[in-house]
Amino acid sequence: MGARKKKAKKTKNRAYYMRFNPKMRRRREAKTDYQARRTLVFQDKDKYNASKYRFVVRMTNRTVVCQCVSSKVIGDEILAVAYSSELPRYGLEVGLTNYAACYATGLLLARRVLKKVGLDETYTGTDEVTGEYFCEEMEEDDEDAKSPFRAYLDVGLRPTTTGARVFAAMKGAVDGGMAIPHTFTGKPFPGWYKEDGRVHFEADVVRKYIFGGHVSDYMTKLKEEDEEKYAKQFSRYIKKGVAADDLEDIYTKVHAAIRADPSTQPKKIFDKTVVSKFKNTPKTCLTERRDHVLNKILSIRNQQKRD
Repeated sequence: MGARKKKAKKTKNRAYYMRFNPKMRRRREAKTDYQARRTLVFQDKDKYNASKYRFVVRMTNRTVVCQCVSSKVIGDEILAVAYSSELPRYGLEVGLTNYAACYATGLLLARRVLKKVGLDETYTGTDEVTGEYFCEEMEEDDEDAKSPFRAYLDVGLRPTTTGARVFAAMKGAVDGGMAIPHTFTGKPFPGWYKEDGRVHFEADVVRKYIFGGHVSDYMTKLKEEDEEKYAKQFSRYIKKGVAADDLEDIYTKVHAAIRADPSTQPKKIFDKTVVSKFKNTPKTCLTERRDHVLNKILSIRNQQKRD
């Protein structure tokens, strides 16, 4: 038999320790894509302390949230926020998570941010919603002109497929006057398709989605095919008296109302003297509980003596 080989000593290098290094908390919870965040947050060195803004879009089952966020050392700082739950104030009471509502929420945030930084009159966005490519640019002739408010789209963990609703919010913000870099081919929006190896883009399809045309078509189709299903699926529309033909006019009025007054409502002032009946009672120690029992026994005895 040959001599046994000497067992090599394990080198504890970086790869070894990386196996046992737990991931960051929000990565473990599958909430943050840190590779994407790093790209969005890093600022060029020659821009010193200038803020780099992100146009953050998040969606829940009932609400669309759009935020304008910049990153600081101590954490993220929110410049402004808009919720689709604010849209009933502008005349849209149903369908607060569809494509058209996402566009309106993005438009609301854009006008709100520009008003806050004093650029709402300089950059007004599109005069008419056509669905064509649009992005604000600074006028080269005017030396004193201010640059448009630039932000970068942050979609989080949502899939970025063609026609996704996150791009509807971005389109609303761009049409509202913010400068968000995106492709001019129209690939993020409905109406883009490939045929025979060639790329096609129909801006009319985007406009149709922005004004709720796809919802209107489905309402009409479902009403003709199955009245019962229509009454169940569009019960809130029926309750509010919204028909399929009314949607475009409603969204047109909503866009005009947002541009007229994008400001936030003042916070409600609650009366601190009113105590909620659902307030949790604080925990008591052992001596307090014993005193409470003793007092109860004494009160019962005193009541019996009186009787």
